[in-house]
Amino acid sequence: MVGPDQVDRIEGGMTMSTPSKMLLTSLALAALSAVSAAAQDYPSRPVTLIVPYSAGGGNDLMARTAAEKMSQALGQQIVIENRGGAGGSIATRQVAKAPPDGYTLGLGGTGTLAIDPTLYANVGYDPRKDLAPIGLIATSGLVICVRPSLAARSIGELIALAKQQPGKLNYASAGTGSGIHLGTEYFASMAGIKLTHIPYKGSVPALTDLVGGHVAIYFSSLPPAVGLVKDGKVRALAVTGAKRSPVFPDVPTVAEAALPGYEAVLHYGIVAPAGTPRAIIEKLSAALRAAVMSDELKARLADDGAEPLPSTPEEYAADIDREETKWSAIVKLSGAKAE
Repeated sequence: MVGPDQVDRIEGGMTMSTPSKMLLTSLALAALSAVSAAAQDYPSRPVTLIVPYSAGGGNDLMARTAAEKMSQALGQQIVIENRGGAGGSIATRQVAKAPPDGYTLGLGGTGTLAIDPTLYANVGYDPRKDLAPIGLIATSGLVICVRPSLAARSIGELIALAKQQPGKLNYASAGTGSGIHLGTEYFASMAGIKLTHIPYKGSVPALTDLVGGHVAIYFSSLPPAVGLVKDGKVRALAVTGAKRSPVFPDVPTVAEAALPGYEAVLHYGIVAPAGTPRAIIEKLSAALRAAVMSDELKARLADDGAEPLPSTPEEYAADIDREETKWSAIVKLSGAKAE
């Protein structure tokens, strides 16, 4: 029989013996110790970083650049795995459902974490609850390019021209719901103009048709636009960031030239499945911050017109919240729906 001193009464009238409580406490401590030991040994094998887009694009380059430097700090290879489809949402959903052991990570971005949750009727993950932020890598703006024959040599003139011809000016995008599409719609909304959207399957055909004069406007990522602007094949009117880009130092921002407060930039970071042990998150975050702050990575990012954004997991979580709030409103405003 259990004596009075060996029984503790708990809510609801149920009792638990002192030895039972001690056993549960021991089991909990053992589990905690096992997690701590695993975190100390982490990583003991290669880590997979899933990029939710096809190889060769800006997202892929961003991931590979960061992974290379992180691998050196962690002492284990970070293997890039490209899984495209549905605007990156399929791969991001797979990351969210992966074992939370630190061996499956995902490249997070404006598209997958801020746009897709509203663009898709059932995206299958909540960026705030189902993913554990590790840290930001960088932010990258766009440059507003027009065909040379267009009678607009500044962003102000472009807005005026669009107001004179409502709906007659068209613009290309890399696809419905892309950052380029929604960044253009955000611009049109703030400017009070109506433009006609021509979606393409990727940036290359969109830029090709801009050069060919088949479309009037394209909000391009910075690297592919540099040579085209230099050769006079397209005209750069403004950049979409909060400040001028070193890639186009003589090109004003949209905010300074015409629309105060306008900013449309893409953010990139790394996430893990929710529930990943905090010690592992901190180890990954420290490696990522060291990579982002390295001179080598800064130089590579600068070549692509990107700005490094070293951050803590908490700072990235706050960034995800702000970006999703902003872009979800733009998706709703545009009326965009996933194809």
